[in-house]
Amino acid sequence: MNLTNITINTQSSIRIGGSKILYFDPYQIQDDAHDADVIFITHEHYDHFEPESIARLKKADTCLIAPESMKKKVLAEAGIASENCIFYGPGERHEEQGLLIETVPAYNKLKPFHTKGKKWLGYVVALNGTRYYVSGDTDVNEDILKVQCDVALLPIGGFYTMDWKQAAEYATQIKPKAVIPTHYGSIVGKVSDGPALKKELEMSDGDIQVELKL
Repeated sequence: MNLTNITINTQSSIRIGGSKILYFDPYQIQDDAHDADVIFITHEHYDHFEPESIARLKKADTCLIAPESMKKKVLAEAGIASENCIFYGPGERHEEQGLLIETVPAYNKLKPFHTKGKKWLGYVVALNGTRYYVSGDTDVNEDILKVQCDVALLPIGGFYTMDWKQAAEYATQIKPKAVIPTHYGSIVGKVSDGPALKKELEMSDGDIQVELKL
């Protein structure tokens, strides 16, 4: 599967190119690209919602999609016109900007960092015939076991999210065509976690392509 349209900047800062240019949780963006058609925010932590990076990516008509629970914060800080900001709750399906979008709950089961009550999100977005799942910061839980996607972008750093072993096991359950690990090698997680995930999935399920972009 060709994954050259996907770039990971750092952490969970993701760019997906196609008929639309999509960004997820832009963070530590250095270039003034101003090419974002849609920016998705999964939750409000500083390494996922950074107004300075949004400013380097936004155009006059950029659409920003975020959790309903972040509405006040986004409208006050994002620098995107309110009419271009859209807010969703978990477990919803929408069509926006020509994209089919499903929102997936993102939360920790036992840890206090991302509680289910915050109603923070992951997203499944269909772009040019491919379903991309960007999970946000989450542990493996009953809600994300329902995800159907072609490409899964999963956090593997542990502590705040699932670790690489849990991500590998999860991938074998939902069986995407490809997995790209995120959220490791900087704030949390070792650089070696990515190769460890790749090796584990190649041994346990050779049908899943693993590409390392961090």
